[in-house]
This record gives sequence, C-alpha cells and structure tokens, in this order.
Amino acid sequence: MAQSTFEKIYEVVKQIPCGQVATYGQVAAIAGNKRWARVVGYALHANPDPDNIPCHRVVNKEGRVSEAFAFGGGNRQMELLKAEGVEFVDGNVDMTRYQWERPLY
Repeated sequence: MAQSTFEKIYEVVKQIPCGQVATYGQVAAIAGNKRWARVVGYALHANPDPDNIPCHRVVNKEGRVSEAFAFGGGNRQMELLKAEGVEFVDGNVDMTRYQWERPLY
C-alpha cells in the first residue's frame, strides 16, 4: 500500500532529533517534493499523534515558530523547543546551531 503524502511527511518529522529543528521546505524535500512546504503545514496541523510526531520541531526558514501551532500556539511551540535546549535569537531559532543536517537522499 502506498504511503499518503501526510504519512510521508510524518515519517520525516519523526526523524528530527530532540534539540534540533527542520524547516517546512526541508521536510517537504525529504518527503519527496520540495514544493510541499505548505502541505507540510497542513499535515502538522492535522497531526494525529503529537506525542510521537514532534511537529514542534518544524519552523519556517527564518527559524520562526508558527502562531497557528495546533497544540497551544506559537508560545507553546517555543516552550517545547526551549525545553529541548533549542536557543532563540530575537525570537527566532538560531538556525545556524539547531537546524537538522540530514542529507537529502
């Protein structure tokens, strides 16, 4: 049975290590289509299993959290990331230090 687009996205998000973040575009590219960045947002908003699919580890390319974070808003996303040791500079994740560096393959 073929995986749905959302399932592919969830599989990528599950791989993001604790204390690191990925961008919507990065998740989209790894899931199979670099143009799915907006679809990644939809998938994360519909996350059926937030305990096992760490959608709080996905931010925009500037490192900004989502104000529409489905599980408590932007402040909650920031709290979850800070609890994992992720640091912020001027309200954004320090992407040079915390962006996941998974190779695209």
